Amino acid sequence: MSAGWPSAGKLDAAAFRDWLRANSNWGRWGEDDQVGAVNLVTDEKRVEAARSVRLGRSVSLARPLATKPGPDNPQPVQHFLRWFHRGPGEGGGAGEYLGLHVHGYQGTHVDALCHAWGDRGMWNGRDPAAELTPQGARWGGIEQWRHGIVTRGVLLDITRHRREAHVAADRPVRAEELADVEAAQGVQVTAGDALVVYAGREALEARPGGWNPHTDAHPGLSVTALRYLRERDVAVLLWDLMDAQPFEIGWPLVPHAALYELGIPLVDNCALAELADLAAAHGRYDFQLTLAPLVLPGGTGSPVNPIALL
Repeated sequence: MSAGWPSAGKLDAAAFRDWLRANSNWGRWGEDDQVGAVNLVTDEKRVEAARSVRLGRSVSLARPLATKPGPDNPQPVQHFLRWFHRGPGEGGGAGEYLGLHVHGYQGTHVDALCHAWGDRGMWNGRDPAAELTPQGARWGGIEQWRHGIVTRGVLLDITRHRREAHVAADRPVRAEELADVEAAQGVQVTAGDALVVYAGREALEARPGGWNPHTDAHPGLSVTALRYLRERDVAVLLWDLMDAQPFEIGWPLVPHAALYELGIPLVDNCALAELADLAAAHGRYDFQLTLAPLVLPGGTGSPVNPIALL
C-alpha cells in the first residue's frame, strides 16, 4: 500500500514529490537491480496467467508501423524493399531495411528503465550523465527484459464505464476511477499484473480533423494514477493515450514517473479497441499477456507487438 497521499484538493508539485519519494521502489529489489517491477512477475504469476486463458483467442495490441509522414507523424518509419532474381526458372527473394524512432506517439513500444528520469536521477538513483552514451545505455537497457514479460493482463475499459467513445481532455483518468472500473468489471488487479488502460484512442483519431498528439490536448491518465499503480503493485502498464496534458501539477509527463521511480515498464501507443470489444462481448477482462522486446544492448526501448491471449 502507498502511504502519505495528499488530501483532496491539496495535490501540488511539492506534495506529489514528497509522496513519490516516500513510495518509490528504489532499492526494493537491491541497489543494483535493473529489472524493476518485472521482479513482481514470479513463476507463480506466469502460471496464473496461463490459467486465465479460456477462449483461446489471440489479439495483437500493436498499432501498425507508420511509414507515411504527416503533422502527427514527424518521424515516420523508414521501410525500403530490395529484391533479386536468381535466374530463369530459379525464383528469387526479397529483403528490406527498416529504420525507426522507437519513442514518440505513433509506434507501439516499450520504454526501458533508462528512457526517462526525474529530479533524483534514473531508476535506482543512477546518473544519466554517467550511464548514457551514444553507443547505448550502461544501465537499465531494454536487454534486461530479454527473456520476455509474460504475465496476467487486466483490461480496464474507461470508455464503456463512462459510456463515451473516448476520454475527454478535461477529465483525465484518476486513481478512484480505475478502482471503480475494476469493481464494475468484476476483476481484481493483483501484484505482478500488467494493467491495460483503454481510453479510446481509435475513436479520438477518427473524429473530424483527427487528433494530433503534438499539438492537441491529451486525454489520458491523471497524476493520481500513480497511487493506483503503487497500491496494486502493477508490474507493467499498457495504455493508448498515456499522460494527460496539459500537466496537472506543472511537471511534464508525470505518469511517466512510474518508469523511473516505480520501475514499471510502459508500453506506449497501444491499439486496444479490438481487445476491449472482445472482452466486453465475453465478459472476460483478464488474460495472458506476452511482451517480447528486441534484445538490443543499451537500448532505451523497443518496438513491440503485445499479445493478449484470452
